[in-house]
Amino acid sequence: MSLAADIPLLRTKREPGHANHVTQQAPSRIAHQRPRISVIVPALNEAKNLPHVAARMPSGIDQIVYVDGNSTDNSREVAQELWPDGTHIVQTRKGKGNALACGFNAATGDIIVMIDADGSTDPAEIPSFVEALTRGADFAKGTRFVTGGGSSDITRLRRVGNKGLNGLVNTLFGTRYTDLCYGYNAFWRHCLPTMQLPDTALDEPQWGDGFEIETLINVRVATGGHSIAEVASFEAERIHGVSNLNAFSDGLRVLRTINQERRSQRRIRRHPKGLRAA
Repeated sequence: MSLAADIPLLRTKREPGHANHVTQQAPSRIAHQRPRISVIVPALNEAKNLPHVAARMPSGIDQIVYVDGNSTDNSREVAQELWPDGTHIVQTRKGKGNALACGFNAATGDIIVMIDADGSTDPAEIPSFVEALTRGADFAKGTRFVTGGGSSDITRLRRVGNKGLNGLVNTLFGTRYTDLCYGYNAFWRHCLPTMQLPDTALDEPQWGDGFEIETLINVRVATGGHSIAEVASFEAERIHGVSNLNAFSDGLRVLRTINQERRSQRRIRRHPKGLRAA
């Protein structure tokens, strides 16, 4: 499990089979050197799962950004022991979206990878995501629903809900996603401005702080003109503890996000010089 030191330089053209939604935009160039890679690990009471995540992390990662959600167990101490040279921060508000935004702010890499701390997303797959990016994609989208992917964790209700929301986004935004609600993704740093994530310095809760973050990111990178490559990924069961995800309430938040982004796109088309509503 390693990232080759000679990862190929970014190519000007996308290669067939690596792009999913492809509105071409040339990624920033990293000339004559391997891109630096930051991995964001948001965690809330995951002390028992973090050792597994660390053990599966490939060599060659330049920065681990551990984002603690004010855990009440010893997650912070465990993370410090596992990644003594990592970047350790505490998120500013509640929710996975805020944790990721805080992690993105602290990331120094050219490539930023989003994984979960519960053991469900396998860090050993990171080289596949990096390869998709270095071959020309702006955004590498993990998917459980293509050849080579799968899940031992998703319930029938979540599968049906994801399929419906996935189809809705593809219809409304002209995308070709196969797995909208999966949070294992990687992207070049230049995608961050397009995401327009909530200001982490604000005290009050913001839209995008919760599990809707993945849908918000997926829609905005697509409508922002970035090229997207889907990467097969296998989702394992959480090793210890109980998920904070609520299929019904979080599904409604995703639906609301889709509706808000659709209205935002309509406003942009009517007023091209106007700013996107957050």
